[in-house]
Amino acid sequence: MKKNIALIAITAAALLAVPAITRAQDTATNSSAATAPAHKKHGLPFHGKIAAIDATASTVTVGTQTYTITSETKITKNGQPATLADFTVGDSVGGAYKKDGDKLNATVFHSGKKKTQPQQ
Repeated sequence: MKKNIALIAITAAALLAVPAITRAQDTATNSSAATAPAHKKHGLPFHGKIAAIDATASTVTVGTQTYTITSETKITKNGQPATLADFTVGDSVGGAYKKDGDKLNATVFHSGKKKTQPQQ
């Protein structure tokens, strides 16, 4: 009889602990989901070849999407600061954008590789 009571007590304790463990896992999952992925900082990524550049409108067409270059856009070429005039049709580029109504505003626009510092 004492064995049965002990078994029931252990089973009850285990059943009570399961929801607590589940809640702890959900909390950890939710807190990590609340942390924004790295690409959310700058926006959604894009990459491809430049199909057209409109310096007057400050837009660049990459593939079939047209991105607006704003005063806030971080532009680099080979790891160095650049301007839209430094790019030509056919260049392979990448970056990130944020949607603003119908416009796709580039937040980051780059081409080439970052230059690495020689190790000393």
